[in-house]
Amino acid sequence: MAKLLEICVDSLASARAAIAGGADRLELCSALLAGGLTPYEGLLRQIREESDIKIRCLMRPRPGDFLYTAEELELMRRQILSLKTAGADGFVIGCLTADGDLDTAAMQPLVDACAGCGITLHRCIDVSRDPLDTYRQAAALGIDTVLTSGAASSCKAGQPVIEQLITLRDSEHGPEVLIGAGVNASVIRHFRSTVPGSRAFHASCKTELESAMGFRREGVPMGLPGLDEWHIQQTDPDAVRAARAALDEK
Repeated sequence: MAKLLEICVDSLASARAAIAGGADRLELCSALLAGGLTPYEGLLRQIREESDIKIRCLMRPRPGDFLYTAEELELMRRQILSLKTAGADGFVIGCLTADGDLDTAAMQPLVDACAGCGITLHRCIDVSRDPLDTYRQAAALGIDTVLTSGAASSCKAGQPVIEQLITLRDSEHGPEVLIGAGVNASVIRHFRSTVPGSRAFHASCKTELESAMGFRREGVPMGLPGLDEWHIQQTDPDAVRAARAALDEK
């Protein structure tokens, strides 16, 4: 299988930087500071006007857990259909039961709506009760990729579980294991040298840009108190290039 570098982006500027840096695919979302939410259709159309790069859209209607109401599930199903018409190649989905298992009944209508597109199971696997069982259930649903940190706060901390998932991938011809959380060029080199078969990586490659605002009224937060509103997070093309180079090393 081919190597894969996927960059998650939430703006046109970040998409341009990821493309310039050599990304194979984008995960498009909004609100990366909240862990990523469903992206705007208009943003997808803006990117499509400039590039035919593969784009998978994250389907997450709110921050928090992955136990969704019927109304939230229907919203995601409708958004998938709309984003398909706007040029999405794939979708990133995931639902859990209250007991921490993959909610295959809730996911089936979403999988059906994704027909003809690639599907990634997102990091709900990392907070599921049994990541290996969740992986197998994702495979049974026809999902082609599983994004994971190995059920840990970072992929390096979760390396033992990632190794198990890659072994499962190879033995059962399962979904691609897309390694994420804390990925940069150094981490890619680490996995490539220590985990045979690691070949797909997901990174944000973010940098912080100083706000151009000269006048700054302090103490009036627009969101969560303490959130830095005078810096903008954006993909760094040089960080993407470094990740690309690390992945392509022999």
